[in-house]
Amino acid sequence: MSRVDPITLEVIRNGLSSIADEMALIIMRSAYSPVVRDIMDYSTGLCDPQGRIIAQGLTLPIQLCSFPRVMRFLKERFGDDMAPGDIFITNDPYGSGGQHLPDVYVLKPIFKEGALAGFACTVAHHTDLGGIVPGSVAIYATEIQQEGLRIPLAKLHEAGLPNRTLLGLIEANTRQPVEVLGDLRAQIAACATAEKGLLGLVDRYGSDFPIYVEALHDHAETMMRETIRELPNGVYVGEDYLDGLGEDPKPIRIRATVTIADDTIDIDFAGTSAQVAASINCPISLPESAAFTAIRCLSRRDIPNCDGYLKPITVRAPEGSLLNPLFPAACGARGVVGYRVFDTIMQALARVVPERAIGGSEGGPFLMAAGGTYQGRQFVLNEMLVGTWGARADRDGIEGISNPAANISNQPVEMIEAEMPVEIVRYGFVTDSGGAGRNRGGLAFIREFRFQQETGFNLRGDRRDHPPFGIDGGGSGAPSAHVLIATNGSERMLPAMPMHAFMAHAGDVIRLVGAGGGGFGDAFEREPSRVMADVIEEKVSVEGASRDYGVVIDPVSLTVDQPATLALRADSLGRNAE
Repeated sequence: MSRVDPITLEVIRNGLSSIADEMALIIMRSAYSPVVRDIMDYSTGLCDPQGRIIAQGLTLPIQLCSFPRVMRFLKERFGDDMAPGDIFITNDPYGSGGQHLPDVYVLKPIFKEGALAGFACTVAHHTDLGGIVPGSVAIYATEIQQEGLRIPLAKLHEAGLPNRTLLGLIEANTRQPVEVLGDLRAQIAACATAEKGLLGLVDRYGSDFPIYVEALHDHAETMMRETIRELPNGVYVGEDYLDGLGEDPKPIRIRATVTIADDTIDIDFAGTSAQVAASINCPISLPESAAFTAIRCLSRRDIPNCDGYLKPITVRAPEGSLLNPLFPAACGARGVVGYRVFDTIMQALARVVPERAIGGSEGGPFLMAAGGTYQGRQFVLNEMLVGTWGARADRDGIEGISNPAANISNQPVEMIEAEMPVEIVRYGFVTDSGGAGRNRGGLAFIREFRFQQETGFNLRGDRRDHPPFGIDGGGSGAPSAHVLIATNGSERMLPAMPMHAFMAHAGDVIRLVGAGGGGFGDAFEREPSRVMADVIEEKVSVEGASRDYGVVIDPVSLTVDQPATLALRADSLGRNAE
């Protein structure tokens, strides 16, 4: 290790990161489907010859840490059966380390003069892989065979030649063959670019390159252990709940026991509910990814995105539980559980380091999948709505942005309306929805869709009965809602996780309202000027300012009534003391 120069190490680290980011840009620019091109539900990375991650693109945290598990399966199955020009594919949660069937992994081994130099890794959420509903995500699926095409680890290309039989099988089992095959080609193109980039680094640094890769792993591990040492030793428990399934939901528990011991963290999900007869079961690679993301959020250092930082963290979940289901449990809608894992760990950590924790967020993307036939071909609308963060010790929650454990976007209104028989009639934020606190939680989103023709759709939401939590005395965010509005104006509240599909008639509107982020700290400690600014921006109403923050605002002049505010806050403090 005496040959390692820190400046060169940083140059190589950034070179690897740039390759992973370039892969992400190639997929975004060349993908066909809105779910990849616009929502950006995909991830990219590079692995070393041992299958250890050495760089991650600026994509989805809850996908990225699944690469190491998938790579272990690949090395076990094809360790001696890889050659230049090979490309591998899988989407299998049980036999290959994947997360759910729509997430298709495309992996390319990279060779230098016959020796393995590393791997290019991509995963993308494909718009449809068959199954009982358009989009391949049905809450009410009870086994994975109902959810679509299951692809075991296989060679998509062998020695540079495409496996036309496998490509034909995929094409025959999707409602959107143009989009699915186009997105696969985007992933392959990203891998080809990664190959050129990685081989360029290998050529430049020669025999020193593997030494610097090892140093990068060691450096990341050291930095993560330093981060953990700053935390008090102890055992901390977080517990959160999913709202449950169907018309009569029963809460589903996620329990995380976080044990900090010097420079290691163990996260044990014992006590979490058992797997369920629905598709929210969450294969272990997603809870692992969510856990690694939560711990990484504690760091104030710029830790390299490589395998080294994972070493001090262990993650365990009982087999047969919601977070480690047994085959053939359905898992298509597992994402909501992964985001709840992140929030649950944050609850545990808020007990020991509230200044580094994040209040409860919207609960992960709200999913609405709709489909049918339009202009002579099948269409699939995969809508994954994201919207808000909880507050932190030093700032308000952020709205109009993806959950902290994700990195995706809402589809542009114009793209939906141009390609599908759907009109977006409302899109914005909800006043008074952020949890009150010294720092306010981010606002909830609202989006309304009017169907132009009879259309089937299904939903996945949460955070209605168990809204996002606040930290250090902060208030909870506002709960979520799904409302179906008929053409006659009648409104029907839909379950958060319905166990069947719905049919909308032409002119019907579906209203999706996310949950607001949790607040941080005592709301009566928020400066009146900040509350006033929120009122001017319509983030808080005049009534909400008084009710939630003890700030009296003249609705005509939009100024703070200082004497009335002091009196209201003093009266409230007195009543609380009593």
